[in-house]
Amino acid sequence: MSEEFLFTVAAQDGAARSGEVRMPRGVIRTPAFMPVGTAATVKAMYPDQVKALGADVVLGNTYHLMLRPTAERIAKLGGLHAFMNWPYPILTDSGGFQVMSLAGLRKLDQDGVTFQSHIDGSTHRLTPERSIEIQGLLGSDIQMQLDECVKLPNTDEAVEKAMRLSLRWAERCRIAFGEQPGRAMFGIVQGGANEALRVESAKELVQLDLKGYAIGGLAVGEPQDVMLAMIETVEPHLPAAKPRYLMGVGTPDDIVEAVRRGVDMFDCVMPTRAGRHGMAFTRAGRLNLKNAKYAEDPRPLDPGSKCEAATAYSRAYLHHLVRSNEILAMMLLTWNNLAYYQDLMAGLRRAIREKRLEDFVAETKEGWAKGAADDGAEPVGDGGAVE
Repeated sequence: MSEEFLFTVAAQDGAARSGEVRMPRGVIRTPAFMPVGTAATVKAMYPDQVKALGADVVLGNTYHLMLRPTAERIAKLGGLHAFMNWPYPILTDSGGFQVMSLAGLRKLDQDGVTFQSHIDGSTHRLTPERSIEIQGLLGSDIQMQLDECVKLPNTDEAVEKAMRLSLRWAERCRIAFGEQPGRAMFGIVQGGANEALRVESAKELVQLDLKGYAIGGLAVGEPQDVMLAMIETVEPHLPAAKPRYLMGVGTPDDIVEAVRRGVDMFDCVMPTRAGRHGMAFTRAGRLNLKNAKYAEDPRPLDPGSKCEAATAYSRAYLHHLVRSNEILAMMLLTWNNLAYYQDLMAGLRRAIREKRLEDFVAETKEGWAKGAADDGAEPVGDGGAVE
């Protein structure tokens, strides 16, 4: 353990890096996938299960927790780590993405955003300072700046306006965060699909000398090639000695391609949300267990997995659970999906250390393609999470 926030790169293969983020609550092995624990829980999972699968850090959601049960109540109860029985690192987002997605329920100005709760319609105010205050009350180890995230595609004018507002808010968040030994605040690069705006955003944020840098405003409707082009645009302008976090991404293929381009950290609701809707991620691609073709299929989900959910239950049984809307279906498929994601990250880390990343990527994609050809599985990189 480290009393300070430290990031080291231990190995590289091309632009890809493998390393560690060290902090008082534990070590985050990178590249890392952070399961999303929106409301102080990774849905359908026990905390010890999440850790046993290889997760070193989970993500909490400022917007949801500030509304219910409130940050003040969580602080009174000992902080988010104690509240959710997760003694390891926690990253919290700023609440900005959720607030910006409320559309008609919010009003944005230069100082912050006023919005109505989706729960009870009550009015709340979120400013850069308040976002950092809430994340501090939660006891978050890695805190994100408040930013404005716009959907893509969008006009350059709208994207530039949001990017410049996000830069001003980043500076205010940095001041509000101050010095918190062992904790970190990350800035968020914005700029939509505009290369010049992305570069300007990155350069300005680097001047704030933050502990880490995120790439935000992607996986919001743009094609994968646009997302990857923006990563390639931004990466040279981010410090090699600081972690890079691609927010809200994504499919296994998105993650593999982003790791190849030098990204260290990821989060996404996809594996958990897909698991609650009958979708399983496997080495042979995605399986939609709702499909009738699995009704008499005796095979396990993924015989190559070390996860019991993937090996001890037949596809026929899982199909039955899904079609019957049984809670166990959500639990088993979420368990399988998070196991797959963590196994993928472990494989990427190992391949980078062994200087065989391109071989690993080719083998992984060959498995997805073979599953799609032989078994009618769905490719893993062809869309978003199942709602």
